[in-house]
Amino acid sequence: MVDTLREQTTRMKIQRFDIEDGRQGIVHVIGPEMGLTLPGLVIVCGDSHTCTHGAFGAIAWGIGSSELVHVLATQTIRQRRPKTMRVNFNGTPSEGVAAKDLILYLIGVLGTSAGIGYAVEFAGPAIRQLDMEGRMTLCNLSIELGAKMGMIAPDEVTFAYLQGLEFAPRGEQFDLAVDSWKLLASGADAVFDKEVDIDVAAVKPQVTWGTSPEHAASIDATVPDPAAESDLARRAALEGALAYMQLEPGQPIDQIPIDHVFIGSCANSRLSDLQSAARVVKGRRIAPNVTGWVVPGSLKVKRQAESEGLDRIFLDAGFEWREPGCSMCVGANGDLVGPGQRCVSTSNRNFVGRQGPGALTHLASPAVAAASAIAGTIACPEMIGYKS
Repeated sequence: MVDTLREQTTRMKIQRFDIEDGRQGIVHVIGPEMGLTLPGLVIVCGDSHTCTHGAFGAIAWGIGSSELVHVLATQTIRQRRPKTMRVNFNGTPSEGVAAKDLILYLIGVLGTSAGIGYAVEFAGPAIRQLDMEGRMTLCNLSIELGAKMGMIAPDEVTFAYLQGLEFAPRGEQFDLAVDSWKLLASGADAVFDKEVDIDVAAVKPQVTWGTSPEHAASIDATVPDPAAESDLARRAALEGALAYMQLEPGQPIDQIPIDHVFIGSCANSRLSDLQSAARVVKGRRIAPNVTGWVVPGSLKVKRQAESEGLDRIFLDAGFEWREPGCSMCVGANGDLVGPGQRCVSTSNRNFVGRQGPGALTHLASPAVAAASAIAGTIACPEMIGYKS
């Protein structure tokens, strides 16, 4: 396959990023950091988390292999017009609440089917306060809400991020592009098929306890009791999730012991994610029963982190500092969580067997994952004495 790719790209004069290129990484990390992802583009890719690129005001979604062939051959793709939903994140988040917490909270409130058939716009003061990397994390989990695409209107934060990137417009062309990009935002009189309002002041650091991203709760909560669910089908699903996760109703979430911590994936492997985790672990050691991995999202992120000394912080704390890639998010290249072992992961899916047969996955933010590695149980940074 690789030989054929080299042969065909050379013949067709298509730029190729080969093994020795130095710009490799997870596609949803390298696209934005290279300036290939721009506001107003239609972006498709053979991965469901392509919705990440909606953080730039692009229309982006994942497609299948047959559709990929069609797009490469025709530069077109036929779609049904989706319904529209706007989620307004109002207010200011509490200290220690990250973009990952906002989107897990939303999925926990609405469920994983709430976005089916919708294109979702994330809006509101709390969204405007996020940097681009936080916005990418939030849009990354749009598919976990059931939405094929999620997006954020481009603004000055977007433009500042893009300026000077390798494939972004430059000079006068950049100024002209910004003038065009400013027109992409929804109008003040825009009407959506559905509107959702979230008070971010109510959001605490989140962690999942079950086998779906909608099984999310505040880290200081307890494992829910399926007996409280009146819907029999849903009750059975909750019972199945608890049985698989080897948890009991009423069990304090912040006392659940863990075996692994994985900091990485297209949801949370960018420089700011690693900086957030490094601040928590600096000067501390991970618990002796925990194996901790840090996997940067790209070679550029890895180099940036190493230039700031983040690799030494993680290594001194007892983490493994690994090569960029998808890694333990999806059990790639043999990077697995063992059967019956419990992992706090900054990835985006906690499905049965996602990180390996019998693996028990809890989704969380980089700061929570880092604190959990130190504590040896699911924990928030404050529980290990960290003060931001």
